[in-house]
Amino acid sequence: MTLRLIIDRCDLRALRWDESPPRVLADGEVRFRIERFALTANNITYGAFGDAMRYWDFFPTGDAATGCLPVWGFGSAIESRHDAVKPGERFYGYWPIADELTVQPARANAAGFLDGSEHRRALHTVYNHYARCSADPGYRAGHEAEQALLRPLFTTSFLLDDFLAENAGFGAQQVLLSSASSKTAYGTAFCLAQRRGQPGALRSVGLTSAGNLPFTRSLGCYDEVLSYDDLTRLDSATPAVYVDFSGSAGLRRSIHEAFDAQLMHSCSVGGTHWDELAAKGSSRDLPGPRPTLFFAPAQASRRIEQWGVAGLQQRLAAAWLAFMQPVTGAEPPWLKVVSGQGPQAVEAAYRALLDGHADPQNGHVLSLVA
Repeated sequence: MTLRLIIDRCDLRALRWDESPPRVLADGEVRFRIERFALTANNITYGAFGDAMRYWDFFPTGDAATGCLPVWGFGSAIESRHDAVKPGERFYGYWPIADELTVQPARANAAGFLDGSEHRRALHTVYNHYARCSADPGYRAGHEAEQALLRPLFTTSFLLDDFLAENAGFGAQQVLLSSASSKTAYGTAFCLAQRRGQPGALRSVGLTSAGNLPFTRSLGCYDEVLSYDDLTRLDSATPAVYVDFSGSAGLRRSIHEAFDAQLMHSCSVGGTHWDELAAKGSSRDLPGPRPTLFFAPAQASRRIEQWGVAGLQQRLAAAWLAFMQPVTGAEPPWLKVVSGQGPQAVEAAYRALLDGHADPQNGHVLSLVA
């Protein structure tokens, strides 16, 4: 039997577990056992923006009212009717919260393949690619947990920093980052910090809850960290960019009203405060610039056109290696891997992230297979 988590697309707290018999493979298909995957606030963003950004379309349930939440992790082929994938081969990629997935490899080569299943052909290739671990120069078997947890998040961080630099910070002198304890936010702050001392470098200000204030300050990558209760201490006379990782409509309005014409750009990246998204309504009456959505794959595509795939990978790899030093080597380390197995562990981690109760230092790596 195949086990998967089914979520109500309009109410992320409403979920159930579904068991169904696996179907017989057709020619050209491969069945994977999903052996371990990461669950972070980024996955809550996938649910919050699931309809707008088509995240629910990757793993349809057959019911338009429900979906399977995408996660990043590792799987091994357990049955193959495709010459390019042998049983036992291990791949890194995009999976549902489930114990198995059947794919239809296309454009296969030594590095991996794209899932060519009909329902995924119109979706972005960044999410459709499965990387063969044996051919991935960055893969280390002992660091699978860190890769599953941070590689997709840090890629977004790197591209966001690049986007701000490409646009000369939109004329701002500081960047305000909400949900500053989240992994994508502090990855962005790390990238910004690498530019300190350079012309046009932006000062970073992290905004977080009072409970996460000590952890966020301990990272040392922000120039300043404030709690949401201390917004009056923001320097609203200095031109700023707002990078919204929280999705909180109330917080966004407070920032826009405080800065008004001094807010040079406002972009949305995440939705950790997912339950406030429905209340956001229209952004047209906000002071300052109209908020826009930052879509990392679009920035990646632009840079691939300019630098080539190898050029982007080289720059990203250098930044990733630098980032991994404090993540694993700082005292205390920025990331603590927390492993869990089975539906109860998965559901507990998911609900903790939904409710904002997850320890920001922890990274949950989970599995539904024994």
